[in-house]
Amino acid sequence: MASSTKGDGVSDAQPEKYSKKTKNQVDESELLTVPDGWKEPKFTKEDNPRGLLEESSFATLFPKYREAYLKECWPLVEKALEELHIKASLDLIEGSVTVCTTKKTFDPYAIVRARDLIKLLARSVPFEQAVRILQDDMACDIIKIGTLVRNRERFVKRRQRLIGPKGSTLKALELLTNCYVMVQGNTVSALGPFNGLKEVRKVVMDTMKNIHPIYNIKTLMIKRELTKDPELRTQSWERFLPQFRHKNLSKRKEPKKKSTKKEYTPFPPQQPDSKVDKELATGEFFLRESVKKRKRMEEMKVKQAEALTKKQEERNKAFIPPKEKPLMKNSSKAHTEGKLDIQAIKDKVKKAKTKKLGAPPVNPSPASSSSTDKKKKKKKTKGKS
Repeated sequence: MASSTKGDGVSDAQPEKYSKKTKNQVDESELLTVPDGWKEPKFTKEDNPRGLLEESSFATLFPKYREAYLKECWPLVEKALEELHIKASLDLIEGSVTVCTTKKTFDPYAIVRARDLIKLLARSVPFEQAVRILQDDMACDIIKIGTLVRNRERFVKRRQRLIGPKGSTLKALELLTNCYVMVQGNTVSALGPFNGLKEVRKVVMDTMKNIHPIYNIKTLMIKRELTKDPELRTQSWERFLPQFRHKNLSKRKEPKKKSTKKEYTPFPPQQPDSKVDKELATGEFFLRESVKKRKRMEEMKVKQAEALTKKQEERNKAFIPPKEKPLMKNSSKAHTEGKLDIQAIKDKVKKAKTKKLGAPPVNPSPASSSSTDKKKKKKKTKGKS
């Protein structure tokens, strides 16, 4: 009996251990997955009733063309920041905006949101969009693109490619990432959820690296469709995503004259022979001066004769007649031309003469008798005189 009870005890204890393990595993998996529609609880005054220990402030400069808009919307900015108990001041003389905490401020992260708000306003983002940064689930990212491309013309082209024709590419990016994107000067200001900002930054950086934004937009569209399927959440999406290859590989221009490096030798190159050494080698050094002069003159005469012959040949080129082309290329054509109907051609010529096209008539009419009589009378009068 004792043995049986011991055995029963062991068998009862094992499933309890396994059940504990499975419970722990379920708890871990539940912690890793975020339920749909979950939001972080809002930070209230009850979480920090004593407020902040020290005052903190941020200031940013804004360009001159932004002054009129900031002056117009400043009451709305003050009203929005007043809800978070943050004081804002606009200095038009210095061209700066300052935000600072007060004694009533309870949220320590509110000043960071206020800093981002004035940054966005300074970078030409409208107030209606910039004020969304004060929400808990919103963030902003200012991407500096001015230093990514050296050539200014190339930079302008790539920036325009990011915007697209009539802003269509930028609009597609905004719809896919749920972010507001503003391209201004040397920066791109983005405002939206964290996941969307990550995608926007990737698209902008790839565009500046000469990768067209349409490729990234296609992948985002596929990802959007894949998220709708709950079964594919745990699987990898690499098989669904397109893999684009670079067709236009940047070819480095090769120089016309390729210089080949000589093998390194520790010894210096051999010194070239001097004029005296050359004369000694040929034996001219030991000749008399008169003989040397005569030799030089002969060499000069030979060179002059060669130059004259070359010039004469160039002059004679103009008098050489060109090769004439043969009149009859094929004998067969000449044979066919010999069998032409000559009578038919004669008839055509006769018909052409009879037509009244300014040509003289074939049978001219005889001159009238009155005209001949007049001519005779004139002759007689001349003879009498």
